[in-house]
Amino acid sequence: MAAGATVHTFETHLADVDRAIYEEFSLRVARHPSETSAFMVTRVLAYCLEYEDGIGFSEGISTADEPAVIARDLTGLVTAWIEVGQPEAERLHRGSRLAARTAVYTQHDPAKVLARWEGKRIHRREEIRLHSFDPGFVEAAASLVARRNALTVSVTERHLYVELNGTSLDSAIHTRPLG
Repeated sequence: MAAGATVHTFETHLADVDRAIYEEFSLRVARHPSETSAFMVTRVLAYCLEYEDGIGFSEGISTADEPAVIARDLTGLVTAWIEVGQPEAERLHRGSRLAARTAVYTQHDPAKVLARWEGKRIHRREEIRLHSFDPGFVEAAASLVARRNALTVSVTERHLYVELNGTSLDSAIHTRPLG
């Protein structure tokens, strides 16, 4: 955990009807002082929306060679490389070479994020998906975050329903290919 990081706990109930995943778990999320609450919420949502065996958060800014969220199989092989925010094209290129699947979740305007990658070399670009949410959704969720959180995440027909500390929010999950 990074020095000066604030730890947030999310007692999470996940019901992803689209993927038939129903789980309960506790997430301990270290938020570095330079990390915005919107970025942290996007990390947590990416974790939930990509949930699978072997998923976890990377060590954060201290490990620049890993994404925000990563999944590994039992042998340690990277199966999913999940970036958050607006990563550099080089990171996506590296991640898509290492992992069977690469995705990006952003709290930013997706058109601007895609524009950053135009003309840049990205391995298997056409297989990578950029996921975003309705304008204002992540910011509204971020305003509700406390040190200890009760989080329910439900997904059905690519629509996201979140209850965070007793407040309900919802958003479409917008998905765009990079290629």
